[in-house]
Amino acid sequence: MKFIDEFRDKEIAEGLIQRIRKTSTRPIQLMEVCGTHTVSIFRYGIRGILPEQIRLISGPGCPVCVTPNGDIDLAIALSRQKDVIIATFGDMMRVPGSTSNLQKEKAEGRDIQIIYSSLEALKIAKKHSGKRVVFLAIGFETTSPTIAVAILRAKEEKLRNLFILNSQKRVPPALRALLQTKQVKIDGFILPGHVSTIIGINPYQFIAKEF
Repeated sequence: MKFIDEFRDKEIAEGLIQRIRKTSTRPIQLMEVCGTHTVSIFRYGIRGILPEQIRLISGPGCPVCVTPNGDIDLAIALSRQKDVIIATFGDMMRVPGSTSNLQKEKAEGRDIQIIYSSLEALKIAKKHSGKRVVFLAIGFETTSPTIAVAILRAKEEKLRNLFILNSQKRVPPALRALLQTKQVKIDGFILPGHVSTIIGINPYQFIAKEF
């Protein structure tokens, strides 16, 4: 519990705040890219204790939040076909399409199953060999490796009834688009921890070199 205790140490926190205030000599806008960061910033009142000249902007957030209606509409259309099972992560159930969402479709009798791992889609495909199982593959770089493993495993096991509806996104191109826009002025990013663990530092080098 040593590190958790240090994070909750009032004196350390106040010392950091004072150092931030002393070094903040001009207006600056920082964007937190990760939705988890946004939640933590609100939960612990970070905006309220930072100097006025430091402004935090919420960024792309999570892959679920930035999924276009078209992807949801396609998943819904597939769920309405005969002998089709949709396998999806639970946080996609309430995301609205143009006229419906997966939760509503499930309530109306569509076979939509919530999974917690990409490999669970394989189990569903094996169990229901006479049906087409469509895995709604969503995520940033964090989920891409596990989705890739599921595809490779399906190939090894010669599963012919598993299909991937790909709706994955990459973080660096989103950051580039944000930096290129004239509507949003960004001085720096608070980068996503999980994604950064997967992709490392190299994909972010363009931020310093080009901007």
